[in-house]
Amino acid sequence: MTNPIQFWLKDREGLYLRLPVNPAEFTVTSPFGVNKIVVAHLGEVSIPGERNLKDVSFESFFPRDYNPNYCEYNGFMNPRKWVLQMEKWRDTRKSVRLLITGTNVSMPVLIEQFDIRPERAGHVGDIYYNMLCVEYREPIVRKLEKKGKAVKAVKAISTSRSTSKSSGSTYTVKKGDSLWTIAKRVYGNGTDLEKIYQANKKVIGKNKNKLTPGQKLVLP
Repeated sequence: MTNPIQFWLKDREGLYLRLPVNPAEFTVTSPFGVNKIVVAHLGEVSIPGERNLKDVSFESFFPRDYNPNYCEYNGFMNPRKWVLQMEKWRDTRKSVRLLITGTNVSMPVLIEQFDIRPERAGHVGDIYYNMLCVEYREPIVRKLEKKGKAVKAVKAISTSRSTSKSSGSTYTVKKGDSLWTIAKRVYGNGTDLEKIYQANKKVIGKNKNKLTPGQKLVLP
């Protein structure tokens, strides 16, 4: 019976390799950033940040000989060739796709760590290893175009939304708005609410936590 769990690595050149011995277990870490700040009159609040890069770690070994008790298939490369291939992927800093069938793990990764332990007692020729793979996320590249003395940045395509506003623009208060939500939307940080309040004291009044829909606020 075919094992539903298979570990595959595929590079951009089309090389598709399956680990000959499945790791006994693997760990997927998916951290998520949460910012905690203190807001006047509200106390501590938590703001969801961005999901950080996932990483997958596991350990196993490359066998010298086929053994049906633990090998997933026959005809695999010898252990030294496996080590050379893993080190090549790591050292050339090229991403590979890690696919673990029967799970939801399928993503481009960089091999951050690959440690080997040649042979163990009673297992001559086998090479044991542990590996840490970190999710690969394509970096955003900005292109600079120079015209005379002026240098202008051309924005690359990005999925992130721009929250910045030009200095001196205005904002019309909507129902449910607060200075904190406006500062978060405009500057990307709710703690910048004070500079909006200082620029609009006459409009807002003494209570900075009370805004009226329709008010026009100057954004410094």
